[in-house]
Amino acid sequence: MGESIDQSLGENMKKQDLLKYVNGELLDKLFGFCYARTNDSYAAEELCSDIVFALVKSARSGGEIESVYPFVWKVARNVYADYSEKRKRESDLQYEGDAEEFLLSVAEDDETDETGELLTAVYHRIAYLTEAYREAMILFYIDGLSTAQIAVRQNTSESNVRQRLFSARQKIKSEVTQMADTSSKPVALDRVDYVLIGTGNPGWGDPREGFIRQFSKHIVWLCRKKPMSACEIAEELNVPTVYVEQELEILEYGANGKYGLLRRLDNGRYAINIILLDKETAEKVHAIYTEGMPGVCDIIADYIQAHKEEYLSFPYLNRRVDLNLILWQQIRNLFDSFEKNVERILEKDSFAGIEKPDRPFSVFGYEYYGLQNNGCGWDGIDAQNVCGFRNVHLDNIYFSRIREHFHCGHNVSNDPLIQLALRSIDGLAVSTLSETEKEHAAKAIECGYLYREDNTLFTKILVSSQKDGEDLYKISRGLENGYLEAEAEIAAKKLAAVFKKAIPAHLLGEWRLANLLATAPVFDAVVDRLIDKGILSAPENGVGAEGCWMIVEK
Repeated sequence: MGESIDQSLGENMKKQDLLKYVNGELLDKLFGFCYARTNDSYAAEELCSDIVFALVKSARSGGEIESVYPFVWKVARNVYADYSEKRKRESDLQYEGDAEEFLLSVAEDDETDETGELLTAVYHRIAYLTEAYREAMILFYIDGLSTAQIAVRQNTSESNVRQRLFSARQKIKSEVTQMADTSSKPVALDRVDYVLIGTGNPGWGDPREGFIRQFSKHIVWLCRKKPMSACEIAEELNVPTVYVEQELEILEYGANGKYGLLRRLDNGRYAINIILLDKETAEKVHAIYTEGMPGVCDIIADYIQAHKEEYLSFPYLNRRVDLNLILWQQIRNLFDSFEKNVERILEKDSFAGIEKPDRPFSVFGYEYYGLQNNGCGWDGIDAQNVCGFRNVHLDNIYFSRIREHFHCGHNVSNDPLIQLALRSIDGLAVSTLSETEKEHAAKAIECGYLYREDNTLFTKILVSSQKDGEDLYKISRGLENGYLEAEAEIAAKKLAAVFKKAIPAHLLGEWRLANLLATAPVFDAVVDRLIDKGILSAPENGVGAEGCWMIVEK
């Protein structure tokens, strides 16, 4: 790779002049040399940094060389040979003393500023060469760890840590000095919190994972207001730029490298990559939905009464069902009918032709402002070949009134309570159960999966056949057709004005998520009003068959 360079000098040159050739082009070729001989980019960066340090040490040793590039590649191959044998980090080509004192002495031996300037350029490039340098700087200057402790953390030698520290320090020395009065912390940040909601399949990649540091939250908030560069963020937060750069990489990458909380623009600045509303805007859109709830709930209540017999006649597989369980199964769809009407009007009148993003999972949220109930969660799980069923699908909703039974990813094959619910659809004699199974059955009754009649267990949660699955929500979705048109028109007009002002241009395709976000707190309002009307009743302590159901296929 990089060895193909053919450049030589007509006469011998001083080794100290090697520094003139340690530039960005050479570093790229050295990295290519290393990458071709290692397992990954991190190992290549490690090896490349060792070669550069060996070249700097050679420049300090004095003497002459005939030609620059043959000498450079000779050093590179020597370092690589050592790396290949046993990764001897204390080899002859590495300095065993204080790396900072040694590198400073190179400039001190020269009466001019030329060598010092060349070294500064080398230090600057090395500081950006590998993440290991940035991490060492943070651990030493901010977290206060010793070089020995950092060596253990980074699984390397203490001399390697010293050379990393010095290389990085040349770039941020002035910034670190300004932090002397902050108790070894980057900055005292005010607390900021968000309510972040996810929709879709989080297994694909959820950028909220690990999003707990106040530093991260402040960076996201700054980029929400306007796209910013690492230097601009560093200046705003009084944090070393290198520290900001690393955090930006994490926030852009997310959990899978495809979807992060930030995105990098063509101009090198970073912008918010999710819908994130400030307190004032969140309160405003929540209020728009809440204002219409009394009238919406009255229409929903009348609709339920008019379709009561249709709900009860659906072919559930249970021995017995009641309307309360059915309505808890349907409640999200009943409420969503209003949101769907609003969305349809927004798309037709305000956001026609704007393409929505195509990805398996999305995140959206708002700045936390004390709201305790943040909507309804709905998780589904699938299983195959369990208890005589080819396919099993389970759902449960949860919010302030109902506690969850399970979350996405739950393994049915390891859940004896769900298995008992499957076995009890047509009735399960208690006498056939082992003592352990009887204990599980008692727990299943307590959590609402089962009930007992005489000596037989029956499934209490709603069960339907997969062949009827397409019609499961058909009755409730009928509410979308003309029943809530007037209320939706009023809400859509107000929401459109807020969204167009609050959503960045590059995220306008995600206006539907902003609309979904606006509904977050009002689900509780709908449930509370229907309970007051006597249409719904909530389970005691939030645990029961309400809000849990399954679909099966033999």
